[in-house]
Amino acid sequence: MNASLLDLPDLAGERFGGTVVACSDDFFGAAQRLLHSTPPVARKGTFDEHGQWMDGWESSRRRDGRDDDWVLIRLGAPGIIKLAVVDTAFFDGNQPSSATLQGACVPGNPSPSEVLASPWTELLTDVDLHPNQLHELVVETSVRVTHVRLVIRPDGGVARLRLHGLAVPDPADLDGLTIDLAAAQLGGEVVACSDMHFGRRTNLIAPGESRVMAEGWETRRRRGPGHDWALVRLAGEGSLRRVVVDTRLFRGNAPAFCDVDVAPSPDGPWSSLLSAVRLQPDQAHDLALPEARTARWVRLSVHPDGGVSRLRVLGALTRDGRRELASSWLLSSPDHVATSVLLGVCGSREWVRLMTDVRPWPAGVHEAAAAAWAAVGPDDWREALAAHPRIGDRPAAGTQESREQSAAVGADAAVLDAIAAANRAYEKKFAMTYVVRASGRTAQELLAILELRLGNDPIDELAVAAAAQAEITALRLTRLLDGPG
Repeated sequence: MNASLLDLPDLAGERFGGTVVACSDDFFGAAQRLLHSTPPVARKGTFDEHGQWMDGWESSRRRDGRDDDWVLIRLGAPGIIKLAVVDTAFFDGNQPSSATLQGACVPGNPSPSEVLASPWTELLTDVDLHPNQLHELVVETSVRVTHVRLVIRPDGGVARLRLHGLAVPDPADLDGLTIDLAAAQLGGEVVACSDMHFGRRTNLIAPGESRVMAEGWETRRRRGPGHDWALVRLAGEGSLRRVVVDTRLFRGNAPAFCDVDVAPSPDGPWSSLLSAVRLQPDQAHDLALPEARTARWVRLSVHPDGGVSRLRVLGALTRDGRRELASSWLLSSPDHVATSVLLGVCGSREWVRLMTDVRPWPAGVHEAAAAAWAAVGPDDWREALAAHPRIGDRPAAGTQESREQSAAVGADAAVLDAIAAANRAYEKKFAMTYVVRASGRTAQELLAILELRLGNDPIDELAVAAAAQAEITALRLTRLLDGPG
């Protein structure tokens, strides 16, 4: 058993928000049953209009020479799958011969056809499946996916599919928001606890509310001194504002009180966030903090024992927390996603290829960017420079160019006319777009730099423009990691 991996959330589970969006065939058993949270059951002798009722996904027998059967699943949260559990319980003689698991990363809200047409990453390839058996399959590819496709060969039935892993959100979706920093859907993890005899520790940060006590965290009755605790790694370092300790459904077995401590690392130093908070049975305790506190780790201590349905830690990512989350997102994104993102940083395709080829950037993304830029040549410089709009033009609202050129766009009309005339002279002389770091500079400064650079010879000016592009690339990478603020 892969105990440590099984402790990771099931990213495809119904309770986590996973759902089946398409399948090739589910004549005998609805594909959505694959994602049910309950263990599969057998109902021998129970028939419906399609035949023996089966608790799982089951396709019809193939007789037409078509391709293998498949099911397309949207994960409850994008993430990195570490362990796939393919359960063929009660499928004996009608199980598939083998299966392949593929992952896709498609941002936004794509249709099934758009997902199916996207690039796919092989997570598991042609794994043999056996009748009535739980198959625990470690996934070695650490790529972020939003959807998975389970392909079975050639047909048959699978009772359940569990995809255990860590959520990796797009940090841009969290900018400016107060979020639950502990949430499993954002990458929070309960890494350890003192005891979980009646309810697993991972339930503490699961999405939604508990429906029964078993969906919370509950310890055995303590017969000696001490107290129980759970250790939570937040999705990223955050500025904490509120904590919710929810004991709903725990009536005769709620803790008497709790402490909440925080630290920058699991090794400490630990400090008290909330102390000796009296807990009531069957109640969500919304605890505001007197002032914001920065933390990466949280420890919930319950005295002396008992059950807690959910723990919520509300706050906003710090700059360091946002940078860490953005780095994980960028490093784990498949090549086609990373390529699209990096082309927005620098328009040289060769630079982007070098950047994606050397991931995970052991020396850091800025160092990798500088090394890749030093490795490309004049043709690549020109390609990157050509991707920029003219200084003084009006880039589309909301783009990074509009932010970078905000001072120039709002300048006096006479200055803008002078920049436009100098741009035309520059393009006529050098046959390329004038590129300069515009962030933090006034329109008058940009005009003065442009007029000065008009005096360069073409070879020297190309080198100057390439250095400007390197400066812009570094600033855009910083903004990509740290956010627009």
